[in-house]
Amino acid sequence: MDCPSPAFRSPFLRPWMSQTGAAAPAGGGNIGLKGIIAGGITGGIEICITFPTEYVKTQLQLDEKSGGAKQYNGIIDCVKKTVRNHGVLGLYRGLSVLLYGSIPKSACRFGAFEQLKKYSVDEKGNLSPGKRLLCGLGAGITEAVFAVTPMETVKVKFINDQRLPNPQFRGFFHGLKCILREQGIRGTYQGVTATIMKQGSNQAMRFFVMETCKDKYRGGDPTKPVPKLIVGLFGGLAGAVSVFGNTPIDVVKTRMQGLEASKYKNTMDCFKKIWINEGPRAFYKGTVPRLSRVCLDVAITFMIYDSFMELFNKVWK
Repeated sequence: MDCPSPAFRSPFLRPWMSQTGAAAPAGGGNIGLKGIIAGGITGGIEICITFPTEYVKTQLQLDEKSGGAKQYNGIIDCVKKTVRNHGVLGLYRGLSVLLYGSIPKSACRFGAFEQLKKYSVDEKGNLSPGKRLLCGLGAGITEAVFAVTPMETVKVKFINDQRLPNPQFRGFFHGLKCILREQGIRGTYQGVTATIMKQGSNQAMRFFVMETCKDKYRGGDPTKPVPKLIVGLFGGLAGAVSVFGNTPIDVVKTRMQGLEASKYKNTMDCFKKIWINEGPRAFYKGTVPRLSRVCLDVAITFMIYDSFMELFNKVWK
């Protein structure tokens, strides 16, 4: 067989696949696996850092709905009473349930993004604006299908069940067993369309903002490091953009995954009924408290993830 002429260039060959210089993205063929491992570790650490705020928020919300005398007089009082009665570890009650979902979700998200990015960057290792959106969208869809939808559906059903006069679920795994027995695997995938829309748009916006801010800071040089504090600031901005961009989708997703999901024919029917019966403002309920929590979460997540990827790229060639 004749050898191809020197001028021939395969459309499937990316220059960095045969490079070892600075233009070649660090990690080579292992970049997706690195993203999965670093993402999983990041998800676990992030939820451990932020869980006390989630715990306090939940306690205050339940206190408001109890109808009786309030136990807590605000955030500080809730923290003090919890630590006094249960110790510092009392602020981590229920952590395991969120860990089950946070680790695989983050692993799927970052692993998918790194793998998609690997095949989308140009010869200098940069992503175009359109491909930043597409890689983020792909990462969000991946985490929605493989992690978020089943975990969120079970979580929402479990929370709704606990608010009934006679709850039927004795715990998270008992609830999961009941749902699978009564509704099959389909019962854990209710609201999958809304979840894909939410997570896809979420990560498309977050990765687009993050990658754009990093590119501006680096001046187009993908090898230039970005200080972790700056990464955190970019992450907070990315989180804020995603909150304002997809809170309506989040409202629809939650309704579709609740115990009363059967009253909606599909995602669009749910959207229409909320709009007609409650008005457009219903799509932005809880935006302000969600904003502060999401900005903090996203900032911490990107800072931790960048730190682990930096470490892996040094020790794992």
